[in-house]
Amino acid sequence: MSLVIPLLLQALASGIASVGFSLLFGAPARCFPYCGLIGAVGWTAYLILEMTAAPTLATLAATILVVLLSRWYAVREQCPATIFLTSAMIPLVPGRGIYWATYYAVNGELELAMDTGFEAFKMVVAIVLGIVLVLELPQRWFRAARRKPRQEG
Repeated sequence: MSLVIPLLLQALASGIASVGFSLLFGAPARCFPYCGLIGAVGWTAYLILEMTAAPTLATLAATILVVLLSRWYAVREQCPATIFLTSAMIPLVPGRGIYWATYYAVNGELELAMDTGFEAFKMVVAIVLGIVLVLELPQRWFRAARRKPRQEG
């Protein structure tokens, strides 16, 4: 129970952040809930996987999940996957690692800067690999998600 509340709060915060970025990127308003949901699911998956795996592997797995969900909702909502992907990936971007690498470099702690920067770089590579792997899947695999057109009556 002690892990559930912080996990839910972080999921909520990452969902709100994803919706905020989808607003900033000019996504259609009907896509906001899906952007938030995908961002929250991706960050929650990362947090759960990070407990048992290396942060780089957790990032790769969470990225794969985010891209799969983005492609599924893109077909379902008949929007480009980029709308969901750019907003939902925001929580996974290693901004903290990049910040601390720069901070350590400016303060002359070059060994810490290299270690922190290399960890951030590995996470960025994991994000790129996850995106490339899923975007190479055939589009027909996602067509089952398409909504039926509304009947005019």
